[in-house]
Amino acid sequence: MVNAEHAQQPQSDTYVIGVDYGTLSGRAVVVRVSDGTELASADHPYTHAVLDRELPDGTPLPPDWALQVPSDYIDVLRIAVPQALARAGVRPEQVIGIGTDFTACTMLPVLTDGTPLCELPHLTGRPHAYVKLWRHHAAQAQADRITDLAAERKEPWLKRYGGKISSEWEFAKALQLLEEDRELYELTDRWIEAADWIVWRLSGTYVRNACTAGYKGQYQDGTYPSPEYLAALNPGFADFVTTKLDHPIGQLGDLAGTLTAEAAAWTGLPEGIAVCVGNVDAHVTAPAATAVEPGRMVAIMGTSTCHVMSSDQWAEVPGMCGVVDGGILPGLWGYEAGQSGVGDIFGWFIRTGFPESYAKEAAALGRNAHEHLTALAAEQEIGQHGLIALDWQSGNRSVLVDHDLSGVLVGLTLSTLPEDVYRALLEATAFGTRTIIETFETAGVPVHELIIAGGLTKNALLMQIYADVTRRPLGVIDSAQGPALGSAMHAAVAAGAYPDIRAAARAMGKARAGVYQPDPERAAAYDRLFAEYQLLHDYFGRGANEVMHRLRRIRAEASA
Repeated sequence: MVNAEHAQQPQSDTYVIGVDYGTLSGRAVVVRVSDGTELASADHPYTHAVLDRELPDGTPLPPDWALQVPSDYIDVLRIAVPQALARAGVRPEQVIGIGTDFTACTMLPVLTDGTPLCELPHLTGRPHAYVKLWRHHAAQAQADRITDLAAERKEPWLKRYGGKISSEWEFAKALQLLEEDRELYELTDRWIEAADWIVWRLSGTYVRNACTAGYKGQYQDGTYPSPEYLAALNPGFADFVTTKLDHPIGQLGDLAGTLTAEAAAWTGLPEGIAVCVGNVDAHVTAPAATAVEPGRMVAIMGTSTCHVMSSDQWAEVPGMCGVVDGGILPGLWGYEAGQSGVGDIFGWFIRTGFPESYAKEAAALGRNAHEHLTALAAEQEIGQHGLIALDWQSGNRSVLVDHDLSGVLVGLTLSTLPEDVYRALLEATAFGTRTIIETFETAGVPVHELIIAGGLTKNALLMQIYADVTRRPLGVIDSAQGPALGSAMHAAVAAGAYPDIRAAARAMGKARAGVYQPDPERAAAYDRLFAEYQLLHDYFGRGANEVMHRLRRIRAEASA
């Protein structure tokens, strides 16, 4: 988004840069400090995208792996930041800070100086040397053991994570590294979140951010899991925290350091400007969406969905991804939950279920595939397609915390059309969000309003489905780059332009409340379908039928 009036802005204006690292690309946005106006943005797709079948040298990968190449992250700084700055017409000396956010939990093994192991020439063919993206789910067996042992030992931190530890998180991925490639584990000096690695590259200072430490690193009340617990998992894991993980923790919005000469050359920004402590894409979006009071849940909807909210109430919410004191906003408990697949599911169906005849019709009407199926689906009455789907093509993050689960579609007939399935998938993701909301409320954490951020906000049918299914008003963040805006706001705090993130949110945050209102008749119709979703959810997800796990084992055996 480019402000055509940028040339007329007073020269005394100051600006900050927000850089959002997503699953497939990184984007930079230039934001005016005084009012949050986004002058311009630029997006750079990762050259290597997601490595889920093979490494760059052709080394094959097993199922459920998802890796990335860290040099792609540096390319975002080299390309997207200068492009955004040029499009904005802002002089580099007007920029006072830069903030970044990342997908989480995205981990990489590095040497003492921050060099990723995959950049060592003799390790380019070793899968465990690469970045493990958030959706790397091959550590499920380790995650199960982490959870089971913690429950057996009654570890106090387990209840802060809804009673289950995810395969996506720091300890599960590290334990997989130890048990599958001990040599690389021993070579690893730092097991580091990508969110902290990129700040290290920008500032020359390694600061571990409080958000990922709390939500993804099992850091609660000032401590990690004990060496005794870790040794019980695997004797070689006993000193994992002390030798590879533990590091000084920076609070959100704090100054991590200042921009190095090297990073200044990459970005075209002045050396010495503020570099903010890292953050997570979802959590950093909450203040950008003005969600700084209890009861306002922000759903950041993209390839997956992350649900974050702050509350003055602490509760044990089954299947939540975590609750951290000050994890989103100082002075409040920050909660996180999520769905592992949302936009990814819609994209999968377009790739596999969009016939040539539909493609021709869409082209004739000037629509893309998603627009065409959405328009056809919007003509239907609720329940007309006769389908129910489970949104587990990438497993279930909340509330079951089981990435070995898989998708389900019930009700197919020879008359089922692509738009029928597409709408059922849209609805399934809404049912998944309702499941999360009801779990929070049952635990005593009220959810009064949903605010939606992310690229899927442009699908009006999807937004109305969510309002009707959840029976809640839907606000919409008034920014196409919510995470990047949030990162820029935190950079403004780190640079001293605002005393704290709440003050920055009042001046720079952008959201429209109640854009979509639930319709009572449609909501009642969805209640009937949601009841069927719940039956399938519990039947396949809570142990009544373990067919999904059996099929996954069969697939793994066949692939091996």
